[in-house]
Amino acid sequence: MALKPGDSLTTNNFGIQIDGVMVEYLQEVSSLVVEQDVIESKQVTSSGKHVIAKLPGAQKSGECTVTRGATQETEFSDWIKKSVEGDIGSARKNATIVMMDSQQNPVKRYHMRNAWCSKVEISSLKAGDAAALTEQITITFEELVIE
Repeated sequence: MALKPGDSLTTNNFGIQIDGVMVEYLQEVSSLVVEQDVIESKQVTSSGKHVIAKLPGAQKSGECTVTRGATQETEFSDWIKKSVEGDIGSARKNATIVMMDSQQNPVKRYHMRNAWCSKVEISSLKAGDAAALTEQITITFEELVIE
């Protein structure tokens, strides 16, 4: 069933696309952050009144952290490897976090332009533990477009 006007998206069904191709469904996306400079303009009117206006400035680059199960899938892993090895020319890709409704239809996208992996952290390894191995990947990007 498609979302009705006023329905909120649920947070349990999402994945990541690299250059438009869905490569991985994720366990978690956190800290998807992009900032913009704020310009404060102070003026005095002809009547002597102080006026303060805030204007949007330049957008800053951003980053987010994604968590995935450590799998044998290669496309996402190869992207991470290129970044870690410093092959930024090949590692810079357009990545998109895609939110889906309950019927797997894309309903919202967060496009990250010129994205690459700046950090990889694996979950704890403990002998005798019955837990899935996960990877947390920090993705750095130059511009965020929300669709």
